[in-house]
Amino acid sequence: MANTKSAIKRIRRVSKQTVVNKARKSRYKNALKKMNALIENKKKSDALKFLPKLNSELMKIAKSGIIKKQNASRNVSRITKKITLL
Repeated sequence: MANTKSAIKRIRRVSKQTVVNKARKSRYKNALKKMNALIENKKKSDALKFLPKLNSELMKIAKSGIIKKQNASRNVSRITKKITLL
């Protein structure tokens, strides 16, 4: 257990950050699942409409450091490629 005042504060801060990061990661995963479901059901027009929202969501997550920027870009690229092949 932490025994200094600053360590106790850090524990409090990290626990708050963990809650926020989990919520953000959940939003990111749900957006990917939704897009994959649209692609799976071959709904190209809906997938194209959802693509900018997904891109925005991924970049927000990358900006906050939950995933890396290259990871977000790679996901968008692969999904765009899948949509064009529909």
